[in-house]
Amino acid sequence: MSSPTFSSSSTADDVASAFSNEIAGKNVLITGTSKNGIGFETALAIAKHGANLVIITGYNDQRLKESENAIKAQVPTANIRRLVLDLASLSAVRTAADEVNSYSEPIHVLIHNAAAAISPFKLTVDNLETQMATAHIGPFLFTKLILPKVLASASPSPSPYTPRVVFVSSMAIRSGSGSGVNFETIAKPDAATYDAMDAYSQAKCANVMTALELCKRARGRVNAYSLHPGVIFTNMIQKEESRELAQASGLMNADGKPNTTGGVEWKTLAQGAATTVTAAFDPRLNDKPGAFLSDCAVNDEIVPAHCTDPGNRAKLWEVTEGIVGEKFVF
Repeated sequence: MSSPTFSSSSTADDVASAFSNEIAGKNVLITGTSKNGIGFETALAIAKHGANLVIITGYNDQRLKESENAIKAQVPTANIRRLVLDLASLSAVRTAADEVNSYSEPIHVLIHNAAAAISPFKLTVDNLETQMATAHIGPFLFTKLILPKVLASASPSPSPYTPRVVFVSSMAIRSGSGSGVNFETIAKPDAATYDAMDAYSQAKCANVMTALELCKRARGRVNAYSLHPGVIFTNMIQKEESRELAQASGLMNADGKPNTTGGVEWKTLAQGAATTVTAAFDPRLNDKPGAFLSDCAVNDEIVPAHCTDPGNRAKLWEVTEGIVGEKFVF
C-alpha cells in the first residue's frame, strides 16, 4: 500500500481516514475546542475515525457542551469527555491537571490548540500577558503536570508507541527577531512596548521552541511537533477585540468578512485541522521528533534560527519554569 499524500486542500477527515489505524483506540486531549474552530474540527475527525476517548477542553463548560453535542450529532458513538481548562490561570491549570490525573486512562496524544485573541494589551489573573499565558505558559505547566498520564501511554515492542505532544503554532514565527521571544517581558509584561502581532509571534515562537526542547529533554520518551495550520477564519479572528487588527492587517474586510483579494490563501476549518491530525498520527513522523509541519508535511526549512537555537530554547524553558514555580523534569 502506498503512503498517503496530502496537500493544502486536504481536510482533517482525509488525514484521519488515512491514519484510522493509528487513531483507533487512542485517548486524545485537545485544548481549545469551541465550535467554529480548528480544535473542534480536529476533535470531530478523530472521534469519527475510531479514537477511544476524545477529551475536549475550554474555559466555558456550556460551549464545551455545545461542541460535545455537535460531535455526537455526527458520531453518536463518540466517547467525548469535557474538561474545563482556563489556560490563562495557573491555578485553573492545576485544577484541570488534577482532574486529568484522576482519570483511569492514559493520554496518547496531547494537542495544544488553544490560543488567546490577538488583541490590545491585557493581563491574566497571574499578571502575565494573555497571549503568552494562554499559548505557552499555561500549556507548559499543563503538560508538565499531566506528563505521567502521557508517559503511561507508551508501549514497547512488538507494537511500540511513543506518546505525542502537538503545538499549533503559526507561520508568524518568521516575523520575530533576535531570540524570537523577549525573555524580560515574559515574566514582567510591559504595556508600553506591547504590540499585539509581535506578542502573537512570540507566543508561537515559544510553541516551536518548547516542542524542540521537550523532545531533547524527553530523550525519546515523548515526540513533540509544531505546525502552521494555515490562515483560517476561526472564531478567534472574528472576536470583537481582534477585529480592528484583522482589518488593519488586510485579513478582514470592513464588513467583517475574510479578504479574498489580498493574496492570502484561506483554508476552511476542516483544511486547517488537517495538519494537526497529521502531526498527531502520521507514523512517518516517528523518526522526526521536533518537526515543524505545514500543509500536512514536514517543513523544517521555514523555521527561523531564533526558534531552533539551543540556547534560546533552554533559556525559555528555564524562564517558564521560574514563572510557574516548578521544575519540568523527566
